[in-house]
Amino acid sequence: MKNAQQNIGLLILRLSIGGLMLFHGYHKLISGIDGIVNMISEIGLPGFLAYTVFLGELIAPLFMIVGYRTKLASLFIAATMLIAIFLGHPNEFFQLGEHGNWALELNGLYLFGSISIFFLGGGKIALSSSNKWD
Repeated sequence: MKNAQQNIGLLILRLSIGGLMLFHGYHKLISGIDGIVNMISEIGLPGFLAYTVFLGELIAPLFMIVGYRTKLASLFIAATMLIAIFLGHPNEFFQLGEHGNWALELNGLYLFGSISIFFLGGGKIALSSSNKWD
């Protein structure tokens, strides 16, 4: 029974992290990524690198939701969150929000949730559950 419960827990974690991250990617798909292109260009990198946000906020979350190469997808999401934290919110790392919360708690939740999924894997309720990148 414990193994079945763990697999259900992993499914819920995958659906939560992947599903909620997908909304961010969808928003960028609809409204554009001009702000990200500008941020990337300001630090001297080619603006086209901003389009990798779609890997971390659309493609990887879809893979995570269905459980296809879940560990690889979680790495893309974690990398996206690290870039978002250090490029988009560098001055908020040590700040608290209005209600005493960490100012970057949502970013942190996605980051640490995806890192957890990397170490745990996707579980048995997944498309690729028998691969090392499950």
